[in-house]
Amino acid sequence: MASRSLASARWAARAALACALGSVAVLVAVVGPGGFLVVAIGLVGLALTAAGTWWVVSHHGAVRLAGALLVIAAPAAVVVSYAMADLWPAALGALALWAAAAVLARSALRRARPSEGMRAVARALPRHPVLIMNPKSGGGKVVRFGLVERAEALGARVVLLDTSTHVDIADLARRAVAEGADLLGVAGGDGTQATVAEIAAEHDLPFLVISAGTRNHFAMDLGLDRENPANCLDALTDGEELRVDLGTVGGRPFVNTASFGAYAEIVQSPQYRDAKAGSALDALPDLLLGNSGHALEAVLADGTRLTAQQALLISNNPYAAPEPTAAGNRRPRLDRATLGVVGIRVGSASQAAAVALRGSRAAGLRVLTAPRVVVDADAERIAVAVDGEALQLPTPVTCAVRPGALRVLVPHDRPGAPVASPAMDWRTVAALAFGRPPVASGAAGASTASAAP
Repeated sequence: MASRSLASARWAARAALACALGSVAVLVAVVGPGGFLVVAIGLVGLALTAAGTWWVVSHHGAVRLAGALLVIAAPAAVVVSYAMADLWPAALGALALWAAAAVLARSALRRARPSEGMRAVARALPRHPVLIMNPKSGGGKVVRFGLVERAEALGARVVLLDTSTHVDIADLARRAVAEGADLLGVAGGDGTQATVAEIAAEHDLPFLVISAGTRNHFAMDLGLDRENPANCLDALTDGEELRVDLGTVGGRPFVNTASFGAYAEIVQSPQYRDAKAGSALDALPDLLLGNSGHALEAVLADGTRLTAQQALLISNNPYAAPEPTAAGNRRPRLDRATLGVVGIRVGSASQAAAVALRGSRAAGLRVLTAPRVVVDADAERIAVAVDGEALQLPTPVTCAVRPGALRVLVPHDRPGAPVASPAMDWRTVAALAFGRPPVASGAAGASTASAAP
C-alpha cells in the first residue's frame, strides 16, 4: 500500500511540474518572450497591494489614505495593463495551468507523506457525567440546539451558568468532581473549555467538548461537528477517547493559542468587543511602529532567540501551514508534545511586501516549534490573549506543553478534522517527480525563515 501511494505521489508530482512548465510555455507561445511581462506585472501588483496594506495598518492620516488608494489602484492597474496589452488570454491560460500545478503538487505531497490522525481508543462510558453550559455562548446555541434537554435525556447532569453574575467555573468543576462526576464537559467558548479541561486533567477524568462556542477552534481540530453541537453529545453513548496535549501560559491552561504583542494589546481595549475593526485600526499604527506596546523577546527550549518581535503566536501544537494567516489553517494533531511558535517582525512596506510574496521565507516571519518558550519584555506585565481572553501577566511568561495530559471523549461517528494541506515545497515535488528521496520541507515543526535583522 505504501509503495502504491508513493508511486501515485510521483505521478502527481510529474503532472504538477508539467502543468507548471506549461504555464510558462503558454506565456511564451502567446506573447513571445514578453510573456514574462504577465508574471512581472502580477508580482508588482501584489507587492504594491501588500505595501499599501502596511501603510493602512501602520499609519494614520494622509499616509493611511494613500495606502488605501494603493490597495485599490494596484489590482486595478494590473487589470488595465492586461487589457491594454491584450494579455488576458495568456494570463488566464497560464493561471489555469498554474492552479492545476498547485493542486497536483499538494496531492503529491499528501500522498508521499499521508497524514496520520490521532489514535482513538475504546473506554468505558461515563456513568455520572457533569456538563457545564453557558447559555449565551455562540449566540445562544445551548438553547437553539436544545443541548440541556438532549444531555439530560442521555443521563448527564447539566450545570447551567448564571450569566448575570460572575461565576467561578473552575470551582464549579471541582465541586462536580467532589460530588462524584466521572466526566466533565463544557458547552461554551474555548476559554471556558480550557478552564474545565485543566480540572479534568488534574483528576485524570475524561473531558467532553461541545461545540457551542463562537469559533470552536478546539472542536474543529478534534474533528467534531461544529454545525450541530448536539452531535457532540453522542460521545456519552458511543464514544472513544483521544489523549491530547494541554498548553500552559504563565501557569494558566490553554487549548488553542496564547498571543503576545499587537493583537494581545488590541483585545485589551474596552472598545474592542463593540467595534473590533475600528479599535484595531486606531491602535495598530502605534503598536507596529513601536510608539506603544512592548518589543518582545522569546527564548525557546533549545536556546533559540527571537528578538524585537512585534507579535508572537504560541499554539498548543503547531498549525499545518507555516503562515499563521493561511486560509483554513488548522492543527492536524494535538498530541505532538510541542508548541507551535510564530514570530512576526515587519517594520516597513518592503518587508510587508516580502511577506506577501515569500510567505514564511520572508525575513519578517519566523516559524518554529518547541516544548517550552519564555517570553519577556521591558515591562513588569504584558498583554496576553489566551484563547481569545484578554489578560495581563507578569514577565517573564513561560509557555509550556503538558503531553497527553487531557483525555477527550469524542463520538465514534464524527466528521473528522479535514485533512490539512501540507506546506507547498517545490523542491520536494521535484524530488518526487525524478524519483529521488523527498527532501525536508518547510512544514510546521522546522524553522522556515530567518529572524528579521
